[in-house]
Amino acid sequence: MANLATVLDVSAGRFGAREFLVAGTRRLTFAEVSRRAAALARRLVDSGVAPGDKVALSCPNVPEFTIAYWAVLRAGGVVVPLNILLRAREIAYHLEDSDAVAHLVHDDPRLVGTAREAGGRVWTIGADEAGETTWCGEPLTGPASFATVPREDGDTAVILYTSGTTGRPKGAELTHRNLRLNARAAESVYELDPARPDTHLLVAPLFHSLGQTCVQNASTACGSRIVMLPRFDAAEALRLMLDEHVTIFAGVPTMFWGLLRALDDLPEGKRLHGRLRVAASGGSALPVELHREFEARFGVSILEGYGLSETSPMASHTRLGEPVRAGSIGRPVDGVEMKLIADDWSDLPGEPGTVGEIAIRGHNVMKGYYKRPEATAEAIRGGWFRTGDLARKDADGCYYIVGRSKDLIIRGGYNVYPREVEEVLMEHPAVSLVAVIGVPHPSHGQEVKAVVVPAEGHEGVRPEDLVDWSRKQLAAYKYPRIVEFREHLPMTSTGKILKREIS
Repeated sequence: MANLATVLDVSAGRFGAREFLVAGTRRLTFAEVSRRAAALARRLVDSGVAPGDKVALSCPNVPEFTIAYWAVLRAGGVVVPLNILLRAREIAYHLEDSDAVAHLVHDDPRLVGTAREAGGRVWTIGADEAGETTWCGEPLTGPASFATVPREDGDTAVILYTSGTTGRPKGAELTHRNLRLNARAAESVYELDPARPDTHLLVAPLFHSLGQTCVQNASTACGSRIVMLPRFDAAEALRLMLDEHVTIFAGVPTMFWGLLRALDDLPEGKRLHGRLRVAASGGSALPVELHREFEARFGVSILEGYGLSETSPMASHTRLGEPVRAGSIGRPVDGVEMKLIADDWSDLPGEPGTVGEIAIRGHNVMKGYYKRPEATAEAIRGGWFRTGDLARKDADGCYYIVGRSKDLIIRGGYNVYPREVEEVLMEHPAVSLVAVIGVPHPSHGQEVKAVVVPAEGHEGVRPEDLVDWSRKQLAAYKYPRIVEFREHLPMTSTGKILKREIS
C-alpha cells in the first residue's frame, strides 16, 4: 500500500455508491471519481508520464483537482500543486525548478492563458455542460480501472512550494508515507468515522496542504463527503452549510471572521447554531475574541492546529472534548514530537513559559527541499525540522505561538515572503531601495506594506503607481497595498536593513 493513491482504490471498493464530491449541481460518487482518475491516469501514461515524473497542477476547488491529483499519483508521478493566483513569470519558475514534464491546468480561460504564457507542455482538464470530465477539450474516456503504479513509502508523492525570507520558493518533497500518515492524523483529530460519514465544506485551497491533506485525503480514506467551494464567499459558505448539512469546516482565521460578519445577513442564520460537529482553524493565530464570538453564535468551539508545508502539514492540534485553551495550538499529533530550541539548535529548558523556536520530528517531516541539499541541511538535523516559529509551552504540554523568527507575512492565511516581493519591486526604475513588512489588518491579519527609497530622478512617482505596477507582476495576495516613500531606511553598521524599526 506504498502508493498513496491506493487510498482511493480501497475507498472506491468500500464506498463506491456513496456521494463523494459535490460542486454546484455536480455530484460524484467514490466509484465515479475513481473511474475518472483511472481514465486520466491512462492518458497520462500514454502521453509519456513515467514513474517519478513531476506534473504541475493548477486547478481551483472543483472535482477535477481531486481527479487529477489521484490520477497523477496512480500513474506513479509526483503532483506539484500550484497556486492559481500565480502570474506567468511565477509559474515559469515553479515549472523549471520542479522539473515538471507537463502542466495540468483547469480549462478556465484565464488559467490556460497564463499557463501558455509561462511555457511548457500544457494539458487542460475541465468539465462539459453535462458535468463530464474533459481532457484537452475532449471527453475523458477510457478504462474504468487502472493498475496503480507501485511506489515506495519514501518516494516523493507531492512537491509543495514554500519559501523562507532568504530566497525564492523552495519545493518541499512530501513522501507517500508523509501524506498517508498525516491524513490519518487528521482522521484522528476530527474523529472521522466511515460508518457515520461527515460532510466537509472545502474552502481551503486544494493547492495548500490544509485542504489537500486534512480534507481531501482524509475524506478519501474515511468515506466522507466534500462540498467544494472554488472561492471563499462567506454568504455562499453559510448557505451551503445549511443546504448540504455540513458537519466539518476547516479554514483560516479570516474565513471565520467572514462567516461571522455574513451571519447577520442570513435570515435563517440561527439554524446554524449547533450544526457543525467540528470547526478547525490553521494558517495563523486565531484571535481570542473571534474564538469566543464564533462559539457563541455557531455553538461549537474552534479547534486550532499548527503545521507547515514541510510537515505535511499537521504537527499539533487541540482536540474535541478537551477544555478550551484560546490561543493554543494544542499538543503534537500521534507519531510526532515537538520541542523548543535555541538559535544554535540546543534544547531549551522545559519550564512553562520559556519561549523558543519550535522543532518537529516524526512521520510528517518532509524528505527535504527539492534539489537544495544545503537548505535541507540547514532546516533538518537529526530528524528534527526547525520551523522558524517561536512558541511557549504550558504545564500541560500545550503549545502557544508567540511570534515568528523570520519576517514571514501571513495575509488572509497566505504566506507572503518579503524578499520575493522586494526583488520584484527592485525591478521598477523608480525604486532605489525597498523593505517589505507586514502591518496589522483587521480582517486579513496582516497587510503587505512596502517602504521605498525612490531612485534619483523618479521623485515624482506616486504610491499608487507602484501598487498598480506590482499588481501586474505578483499574485493577488502578494502585492503591496500600502506603499510609503522615505528618504532612507534604518540600517545596521554592516548595511542590513533594520526592519524591526520600520512600521
